Amino acid sequence: MFDYHVHTTHSADCNTPIEASCEAAIATGVTEVAFTDHIDHEPSGMCYGFYDYEKYMASIRSARDRYGDRLTILAGAEVDFNRRIKDDVERFLERHEYDFVIGSVHYGEDGVLIFPEYFDRRSIDDVFREYYEELHAAADTGWFDTIGHIDLPKRYAPATAGEYDPMRYRESLEAIFRTLIANGTSFEINTSGIRQAPRASMPSAQIVELYARMGGRLVTMGSDSHVPNTIGAGFVRTFTMLELAGITEVSRFRNRVREQVPISKLRA
Repeated sequence: MFDYHVHTTHSADCNTPIEASCEAAIATGVTEVAFTDHIDHEPSGMCYGFYDYEKYMASIRSARDRYGDRLTILAGAEVDFNRRIKDDVERFLERHEYDFVIGSVHYGEDGVLIFPEYFDRRSIDDVFREYYEELHAAADTGWFDTIGHIDLPKRYAPATAGEYDPMRYRESLEAIFRTLIANGTSFEINTSGIRQAPRASMPSAQIVELYARMGGRLVTMGSDSHVPNTIGAGFVRTFTMLELAGITEVSRFRNRVREQVPISKLRA
């Protein structure tokens, strides 16, 4: 199994040392892990100014020395994106090397995190339409190997916001997928939603089916783990969902170069 979305102490919101995650991955049967710590250029963000590339890479080298005979360890990044910080993101990616990079959107209007309180003065339609516009802009850059947790706002939407139906935003999703397919960019199946609200992967099966019907085939898998015991969580269930939707392979990366691996091989 490949878990391509794991955080460590190099993210401001995580207290898990890289060694603990390596031990957990090996024990769980995960064979490849990408440590994708938060890189945040949004001044209001909780991770803004926290990340240190040199310290992160030193941790990766140390982990490879210690666990490399049992676990493939990728140097990764979860780079936050919105159009306000586009130039900062571009400069950062030009100056730093990784095996794998996720592009994610976490902030809405005026750099506010899309948390429950974000919905207080906005309708669910307002939140999702703006979010998908930013996600489309991220996809359009072609800078990222995968786009992270499509439909993230559903995780934080309070019950008072109303029912979330992804097909209400089908036009926005189709535009994103046309861009991803044209650019040859993957998108992530983030399993963290299975073990917490909304009790479904991000994105949901409906969205994956739409992507597959449009001819898309490129996905990565990530647990979005911040603690060791969730590495690889929800993967077996998600393999089944992907196959039912018509996706038969998962993307893996080396030095930003993608290879497709059959799900049947990952199940073996």
